[in-house]
Amino acid sequence: RLKFGFMRALRRLQAAATTGVVASQTQKRSPVAHSACRQAPAMAAKVLTWSELSQFAIPEPDRVNGPTSSQATLRLFGQREDQVRVTLYRDNHAWCPYCQKIWMYLEEKQIPYRIAKVTMFCYGEKEAWYKKIVPSGMLPALSIDGKLITESDEIMWGLEQTFGPLVEGMEGPNVFPLRRLERLLFRAWCDWLCRPHNNSSDANARKQFVTVARQVGKALDAKGGPYFLGKELTTADCVFIPYVERMAASLYYYKGYDLKQDVPQIGRWFAALETRSTYLGTQSDYHTHCHDLPPQMGGCYTNNTPEAQNAARHVDEGPYNTIPDCAHESRSNIAGEVVTRVQKHIHNILKANPDGDKEKVDAAIRAALTQVVTGGPCAPPDGSDAALRYIRDRVNVPRDMSIHAGKIFRQALEDAAAMVGKRGGPQIPTRHRRDQDPLGFRL
Repeated sequence: RLKFGFMRALRRLQAAATTGVVASQTQKRSPVAHSACRQAPAMAAKVLTWSELSQFAIPEPDRVNGPTSSQATLRLFGQREDQVRVTLYRDNHAWCPYCQKIWMYLEEKQIPYRIAKVTMFCYGEKEAWYKKIVPSGMLPALSIDGKLITESDEIMWGLEQTFGPLVEGMEGPNVFPLRRLERLLFRAWCDWLCRPHNNSSDANARKQFVTVARQVGKALDAKGGPYFLGKELTTADCVFIPYVERMAASLYYYKGYDLKQDVPQIGRWFAALETRSTYLGTQSDYHTHCHDLPPQMGGCYTNNTPEAQNAARHVDEGPYNTIPDCAHESRSNIAGEVVTRVQKHIHNILKANPDGDKEKVDAAIRAALTQVVTGGPCAPPDGSDAALRYIRDRVNVPRDMSIHAGKIFRQALEDAAAMVGKRGGPQIPTRHRRDQDPLGFRL
């Protein structure tokens, strides 16, 4: 019904448009336009109003009992709210890898829980109420029946003791050695990514990382795959997911190294994860990780090879649909998801933008959204290129929207900006991300 409603709305707007252009078979179109839009015979030329765009908005999903969602604050999995025994304290932006580990575990086990979102030091001031609970401010933290636990391994241990293991426990004969392997991989990654190198030392660090990564590949083969212990996702997978996801993103961007391609078992593991709604709800994209990691890790260092330079340009400027951060097909009506999410937060998006001409920025955003819903180019106001690229660089997955929605929105922002200029917005900070302070975006 959503898809048919989407197409009816599109046809009405195209018929009503006072100016329009007919798409030829050779005309350039957004490479990540929504598949339903690509079937449309015409492209809208005029910038749609918010009222017209709202026809493409979709109902808010069921965040309590539906698929995993970064916007959820309560998860019941069909149970009663008075049965909730757990509260997860995780970071507001879904950047924290240790939070993702616990988040995945709770979703896979379908343990009812509440979510309290907390600001990370790298992008804002820690909430006073949280520092009263956890004076160190560390994340994640978890409360079971009122008992607070910190440190992600201790949290998983506590969840196992209360609700049972996810197939095999943390100390199990298969999981424990894999946990040690994950730490070896982590150390090799940090040594390559987070230290300045000359050509020789960079090559040595790469060799060390690749050696361990291929051990991980062999471990995935050992039980027949696609997961670490075979056909079932287990505790071991939850341990590996957060940092391997970040390794794949950061090494592509800063080193020009494609982990999924070089170690195909890891590529197949990610493909299997992407069949699960639990992972899709927590999955981030390369752009988000490559720019949220530097302040968390104390710096990320490029090797400045042509491969790294090309990869960084790819992640930053597109085309976004060819970035190797996901293999699954986009679901239906991601254009509606983009419109819904942007429209909900448009006041704060405008307020945060450094361009002072808010009417111009508003029209520019609507031009990009017009491309999202029609699949055809729509010119924004002159001089809006920097404002559009400021937003492009600060779309966060999965905080703001799902990975494919993020791709088509970023592409539309870039395509619109390219029509009126080459200016970029302020550079993304690397020592901190106070440009992402959630205080300005709370409804």
